[in-house]
Amino acid sequence: MVAPQEVHHVLGRNILTDGLDLVLDLERSHGTWLVDARDGTEYLDMFGFFASSTLGMNHPALLDDIDFRARLLAAAINKPTNSDIYTTAYAEFVDTFARVLGDPRLPHLFFIDGGANAVENALKAAFDWKSRHNEQRHRQPGRALSIMHLTDAFHGRTGYTLSLTNTDPIKTARFPGFDWPRVRSPYPGTDRDGHARNTSELVEHSLEQARAVFREQPHAVAAFIAEPIQGEGGDHHLPARFLQQMQQLCHAHDALLILDEVQTGAGATGTAWAYQQLGLEPDIVAFGKKTQVCGIMAGGRIEEVSDNVFTVPSRINSTFGGNLVDMVRYQKILEVVESEDLIRAARAKGEWLLGNLEELARQCPDVTDPRGRGLICAVTLPGTRIREATIAALREKHHVLMIGCGERSVRLRPPLTASIEELHRAVAALGTAVEDQLRSTSTG
Repeated sequence: MVAPQEVHHVLGRNILTDGLDLVLDLERSHGTWLVDARDGTEYLDMFGFFASSTLGMNHPALLDDIDFRARLLAAAINKPTNSDIYTTAYAEFVDTFARVLGDPRLPHLFFIDGGANAVENALKAAFDWKSRHNEQRHRQPGRALSIMHLTDAFHGRTGYTLSLTNTDPIKTARFPGFDWPRVRSPYPGTDRDGHARNTSELVEHSLEQARAVFREQPHAVAAFIAEPIQGEGGDHHLPARFLQQMQQLCHAHDALLILDEVQTGAGATGTAWAYQQLGLEPDIVAFGKKTQVCGIMAGGRIEEVSDNVFTVPSRINSTFGGNLVDMVRYQKILEVVESEDLIRAARAKGEWLLGNLEELARQCPDVTDPRGRGLICAVTLPGTRIREATIAALREKHHVLMIGCGERSVRLRPPLTASIEELHRAVAALGTAVEDQLRSTSTG
């Protein structure tokens, strides 16, 4: 066995160990508290395993349910290929997913491991749809099909998604990509100089860019894709009006609307999906993180083409069709979410959290742009250096885990089970850490 003190050393012999200076104790960690197996230090989890944690660690409903643990073990001993060999466990999971998170407009489900793979297959579905749609109407695109997307977007690091992701160059540089149309992201807040962005002007500018693309490529744009909240790009909350008008443009120009809800889905924003708060009816939604197993929901205008990828075998597929162990686990998580009404609770907690971040911004002028939807929240700090020092101080001095996004922002991604007391503790620690760093900078 490997001792906790040796974990980083052993891993470092074969992998790049640039993660948190923490060895997670899988048994002693509980709720929103992560225990370091090396010395027992407890950390308040406000990063939620990059927004993938729904119930926190070792929720009693999972830990104490003997029947669930038996079903989980049965699914773990063997690994069937869900794409072609079906089980009662698979059927029960799909039925629960559709009941708790499903949208009647989007009846088609496709499961696969990895959020980027989910987006990848959303794009393939759109390309297939657009090409058949053009053929049915005897249209010639005149060029290769493309996907319209936004600046500051992160959609993954697979083959197609590399052409969409444009946050940190280190994640895309030197990898060949497609020259697909990119529209400026019209997010609100302040710019790098601290000046308020004119959101109305930005929205109109972005819409005009999109209109120009459709004029220049009338039959080549297969879809427009966006994250309702651009996570890695800086927690940019895209205006509902912009997304609604982009939806209208997509309808007018026979393009699909794809929403990447890998980070915002499954209750994180206080509804099952963020788009339900934005007046949108997407054709495809990519999901992952909190859903444990990733994939897409589809329908809407997909049905305009009868032989779409959800009706023709092997157009999209994978060997395992998602992981059955993840499905069994997430079915139980969904049952807890449903029985404890955690999605509605996330909305109420999120309102409280955002109110406290707004109060922090009033007390500390260097904390700006408090923003949030449900438990997807963030603030902006004066610069990258202060942001990184603040995150380090939170971890080392206050034992609170948060992560950054964009150039200057700090984001909070607590599990849905986080208590008001824990959220209050996190905001108080953030305020103290920021003030300490600002004081240190001014006297340094």
